[in-house]
Amino acid sequence: EALAHALQIHPLVARVLVGRGFTRPDATRAFLSPKLAELTRPDAMADRDAAAERLAAAVRSKERIVVFGDYDVDGITSAALITRALRAMGGDVSCLVASRFDGGYGLSDAALDRVLALDPKVLITCDCGTSDHPRLERARQRGVDAIVVDHHKVPDEALPVVAFLNPHRSDCRFPYKHMASVGLAFSIAAAVRARLGVALDLREYLDLVALGTIADVAPLDGDNRTLTRHGLERIADGHGGPGVRALLAESKLRFRLVARDVAFSLAPMLNAPGRLGPATPTLELLLSETDRDAQPRAFALAQANLRRREISAQLVDAAIAQAHALHGDHPPAGVVLAGDGWHAGMGGIVAGRLVERLQAAVCVIAIEGDLGVGSVRAPRGTKLYDAVYACRDLLVGFGGHDAAAGVRIRPERIDDFRAAFAEAVARSGGTPLPERAPEAELTEADLTAGLARDLRSLEPTGEGNPEAVVSLRDVRLGDARPI
Repeated sequence: EALAHALQIHPLVARVLVGRGFTRPDATRAFLSPKLAELTRPDAMADRDAAAERLAAAVRSKERIVVFGDYDVDGITSAALITRALRAMGGDVSCLVASRFDGGYGLSDAALDRVLALDPKVLITCDCGTSDHPRLERARQRGVDAIVVDHHKVPDEALPVVAFLNPHRSDCRFPYKHMASVGLAFSIAAAVRARLGVALDLREYLDLVALGTIADVAPLDGDNRTLTRHGLERIADGHGGPGVRALLAESKLRFRLVARDVAFSLAPMLNAPGRLGPATPTLELLLSETDRDAQPRAFALAQANLRRREISAQLVDAAIAQAHALHGDHPPAGVVLAGDGWHAGMGGIVAGRLVERLQAAVCVIAIEGDLGVGSVRAPRGTKLYDAVYACRDLLVGFGGHDAAAGVRIRPERIDDFRAAFAEAVARSGGTPLPERAPEAELTEADLTAGLARDLRSLEPTGEGNPEAVVSLRDVRLGDARPI
């Protein structure tokens, strides 16, 4: 009651906030209305100054800069943000993105060949590079100064680069550790602007920060919450870049934007080209300078997403049929499914759908020739990485974490992997997280426009800041339709 009175918010929302540890009005007000001026000071971010100094020098001298991003939304938005910002400050910048089907994740040999063909003096890798030591060393030997911007697990071996921005570095004193790569890219752009002393409104790029952060399922707390909240507001108010405005028009979203809209509508459209082929169409959309350029590009992404849905639906049906043929109605804790000709770009989507259907960890493998490429997903709380690691002797390669993993395997070893993976998941000790308990009880008296408005103040909701769960008593179900 005290919190509701102090902040003039609906009592039910106040109950939710108190249940999440918000009791002081000042701290709660800062959470509900985060301000860009209150972002964590970036001074302690390791190598931020070194990156800014090298990029500022490159801009002044008109040296060729190549920006290279991974093929997911975080990688592409990071690359687009740095490219647009450096170009606006006078830089000579080219931009490339990885291809799932030509080189694969990160700065592969094929990707580096594309980079070096542009004869850069500076290379910036976005959302990749942390584990690409051999390629970065080859770039160094060619006289290229590399800057790595990433947020993945940091290896022990030092990188042969001018600057390595990753909050997970043991020597990085920047206190907020959960930024996606696009948030780090935003910070670098601010540092270069300060070095050059140019007038550039970086708020123009917050739409990209919001898209990349939400799509990468980064925690929506702290600095991520602040940046994403302001980015969503810019998109909803029509102040996003031409590419984002065109994407929003194609999405047919008619209500004020929330994080769920990005996760389930905009992000799939941005990811679609990279699942079907090169991710370049998404990059070109986000680099669009005019609405006229952006509109046909957004339409192409929408069409690619429709095709992606068709293919993924077909693969889900095929995978479900195989799961039932192998295990009947009682699948083991870990399920491995594989097929010749299955689309490698859809593995993660299909595995995620089957996790819900089978309530098991699922690996979906697309076989092409003498190699299978698999995507692994599992119920939250499963020790997925440990399970995959336990099967490493059967694999050509693997990587990932407990939320998602990838494997490469020879087709003749899939049956052995199927048995080993089921045993490893069962043995890993993880327990699926239970359904969340209601945070407040909703009564008929609560059903007001004010409640809807104040619940929206919790946005952006998602990882690290879930939507409110409320209970209702003595209600009659009016309608139920399968979708």
